[in-house]
Amino acid sequence: MAFESLNRDNIIDFLGDIFDRRGGESYMGEDVSMSEHMLQSAALAEKADAPESLVAASLLHDIGHYTSEFPEESLEMGRDNYHETAGSAVLEAFFPTSVTEPIELHVAAKRYLCAVNQDYFDRLSPASVNSLNVQGGPMDETEVAAFREHEFYRDALRLRVWDDEGKVAGVETRTFDDYRPLLRRMLKP
Repeated sequence: MAFESLNRDNIIDFLGDIFDRRGGESYMGEDVSMSEHMLQSAALAEKADAPESLVAASLLHDIGHYTSEFPEESLEMGRDNYHETAGSAVLEAFFPTSVTEPIELHVAAKRYLCAVNQDYFDRLSPASVNSLNVQGGPMDETEVAAFREHEFYRDALRLRVWDDEGKVAGVETRTFDDYRPLLRRMLKP
């Protein structure tokens, strides 16, 4: 389905189709598939009693790997695929900023956390360290200050932690279809 034909009535089916067709693909050297990763991130958000908007953001935070014009393996090949921007750009027509902005900021949140917390950096998986380097490395002081000015930076930090923790092989989660009612509630009128 072309992006131009997306609308409020078919966006959730479009996203579900991506999970069905592409979600089983590898997640850049991690021990889980892309769909397992996103579903685990959403489950962690739910476990933390996050608002529905942040659960939705956690579920969809890496959808830009599949909506971008850059090849999926770009990060592994040393090129940034800007998946956070690509995903947010597709979703912003359908979901509020409380969903799309944490998605847009989740890569910046990793860069921020690496700049302000060495323990955080030390816990990153090798694949995440590689993508960090491709995405600009830890923020400098000016970038840290600017990040803290963003309205949704705290939500992005929470999403980032769930993103990092959602990489455990064999974890049982709900399915994408289980989240359809939540996603419908989050759609813009």
